[in-house]
Amino acid sequence: MDTSSQNAFLPDLCSARAVLVVVVVAELMAIVVALVASYYQAFSLGRLALTSLFIQWVALSSAALICMLRRWLNRLPHSWAALAVVAVVSANTLVFSAAANLLTGWLSWAPSGNALWHPNILINVLIATILAGLVMRYVYVQEQLRRQGQAQLQARLQALQSRIRPHFLFNSMNIIASLISIDPDAAERAVEDLSRLFRASLKDNADPVPMTEELSLCERYINIEQLRLGERLRVNWRVELDPRHQEMPLLTLQPLLENAIYHGIQPLPGGGVITIRARCQEGRIVLSVRNPKPEGEGHHRGNRMALENVRHRLEVLHGNQVEVRARDLKRHYDVEIRFPARPGSVTGQERERAQENITIE
Repeated sequence: MDTSSQNAFLPDLCSARAVLVVVVVAELMAIVVALVASYYQAFSLGRLALTSLFIQWVALSSAALICMLRRWLNRLPHSWAALAVVAVVSANTLVFSAAANLLTGWLSWAPSGNALWHPNILINVLIATILAGLVMRYVYVQEQLRRQGQAQLQARLQALQSRIRPHFLFNSMNIIASLISIDPDAAERAVEDLSRLFRASLKDNADPVPMTEELSLCERYINIEQLRLGERLRVNWRVELDPRHQEMPLLTLQPLLENAIYHGIQPLPGGGVITIRARCQEGRIVLSVRNPKPEGEGHHRGNRMALENVRHRLEVLHGNQVEVRARDLKRHYDVEIRFPARPGSVTGQERERAQENITIE
């Protein structure tokens, strides 16, 4: 993720969309100026054409200057950057207004006199300064709203993340306490798995990590739960890609697995099989978790919080390219998440090798 572009104050006026916006707004302004002038003089297409040419000239050249200076301007405090942009637009308008006035004087389109100075030049500069100031005020307000939205989103993500930890901690501590006198080695391994899980939960989990790290955390979580559920918990891994070449935020798959065990395996006296599948499809990573569905209703209402948590965390990285789906089938409950994969394809040999190394029954 390009953090420099995220923290940039000024918009990128080099993009095709920005240039189109500048052209359209400048043309609308030219039409308004021509209509206002028609109140004093008869409307003329020739006057509209000249006005449009001048305004487009000033607008596009100002956008080009700001585009070239954008990297330097974004290093300044926002107030100084805004003042610098207004100064650039005003100076550019002054230069082109004087040049246009000089050209009309040479062509005898204006009365004789000092062609480098005319009251219209001052008017043009004042109009350009006011408009540039209004635009920069709008950009500043949008930047403040964006930062406020990011802060609220981060706070919401932290609150959601903190909700998925407590009950698993209590269960794990009870398991470890019961194993200390019976199987000290198993208790030690459980403590190591638990410490690794909570070390991951204390990190800044918004940044992506290799998928192998997330899968390793899920395996550690399963190891702890199998101490409690025994043969009732069976997991079928179907990893159809090379996880070393893909990235995802930590604790993205683990909350879904936790809900699948809590709502799907724990209520069943005989337990069941949880199927975890990871594959790459049409340039997107597809992760799915399937667990048996106990009889009755309401067992999966707790899944909604985990799904929203996963959705929001992935949207921080990938925006609206994230899809989270939950299907309540007759005998199973399926959860599927999709997000963009890292550039690069997965070969058939890598897929087969990944399945051989990671598939667990």
